[in-house]
Amino acid sequence: MFRGFKNFLMRGDVIVVAVGLVVALAFSTLIKAFTDFVINPLVARAQGGKSPGLGWQLGQPGNTATYLNLGSFISALIYFIIFMAVIYFLIVLPYKHYQAKRGVTVFGEPAPTRTCPACLQDDLPKAATKCRYCGTDLTPAP
Repeated sequence: MFRGFKNFLMRGDVIVVAVGLVVALAFSTLIKAFTDFVINPLVARAQGGKSPGLGWQLGQPGNTATYLNLGSFISALIYFIIFMAVIYFLIVLPYKHYQAKRGVTVFGEPAPTRTCPACLQDDLPKAATKCRYCGTDLTPAP
């Protein structure tokens, strides 16, 4: 029982995913700090005055529960874009390059598809001779 579990854990893909997750969490913390301490003050300053941020007070002045804070939303959006770019350029691209050297295609272009003339489903394989949804015979693809 333990041998099978050990073999599962020591597979290359599980190790790669675990390392990728740890790296992603580390970058997440770094980028969160950047948006909290650099982007948020810049966005809050755009509001000017003594406002707690970029947004509007919908209720009692000073009540943070009724403050519509657009600055926090903009910061979260910037955080997401930076985080996804870091993951793509530091994890996905090197992994694609490594797998290409091994002869394995990952994150490639989707296979070409065709559309069924009867039911209009557009996710049929290019070489399909029969629609998997309605059973219509398809002409062979050139």
